[in-house]
Amino acid sequence: MQDDILYGRNPVLEALEANHPIDKIFLQEGLRHTQIGKIRNLAKERGIRYQMTDKRKLDQLTEGENHQGVVIFCAAHRYCALEDILKAAEAKGEAPFVVLCDGITDPHNLGSIIRTANAAGAHGVIIPKNRSAALNATVSKVSAGAVEHMLVSKVSNLGQAIEKLKKAGLWIAGTDLSAPQTHWESDLKGPIGIVIGSEGEGISRIVRNACDFLVKIPMIGEIESLNASVAAGVLLYEAVRQRISEK
Repeated sequence: MQDDILYGRNPVLEALEANHPIDKIFLQEGLRHTQIGKIRNLAKERGIRYQMTDKRKLDQLTEGENHQGVVIFCAAHRYCALEDILKAAEAKGEAPFVVLCDGITDPHNLGSIIRTANAAGAHGVIIPKNRSAALNATVSKVSAGAVEHMLVSKVSNLGQAIEKLKKAGLWIAGTDLSAPQTHWESDLKGPIGIVIGSEGEGISRIVRNACDFLVKIPMIGEIESLNASVAAGVLLYEAVRQRISEK
């Protein structure tokens, strides 16, 4: 059983009341109980998604343990506000360097991206509430501890988050194979946000339209795309190279 799962009415209620970071709640459909209703209300108050499902799925998640009709996925790390990332850059006297993940649903990819972002000196990583892996135990393990040092903000709308960053003075670079310029031909210095899309679909249309410019990583061989975390490493370290050369 995964170590980021918690189940049982009392433990779940205690986690909610203690404001523990929670990513998702599964509730057994058709089950009527005062504590289940309280869990649902607390989830609504905190803006936590909950999903009604059948008992069989809950049995599978808990490997047959007595879940009492409720299972939650706990975050391995607390999220921060988007503004906290900008404040962290300001406190260091550095131009903001931010990574935005669009559609990164594989926790291994997200963990690797967070690890690379930390190594590259990024000030924070931004993920959407939907269509994204959460900060679970797998992400924490793959990041090799980087999640403990990296500010991660979970936002309701990635497009709106991009607009906030642009108002704060950041330029937003998206990745797209049809972009007119390569990553090394692009200016990635100064206040910058780099969007990493999913390996299969890339960045979404709405996010692509919100970007200031698009860059591409040349694909010379037969393979048409890179793993998302590998692409992140290529792009972030080109930004590092440019930022260092500017000093």
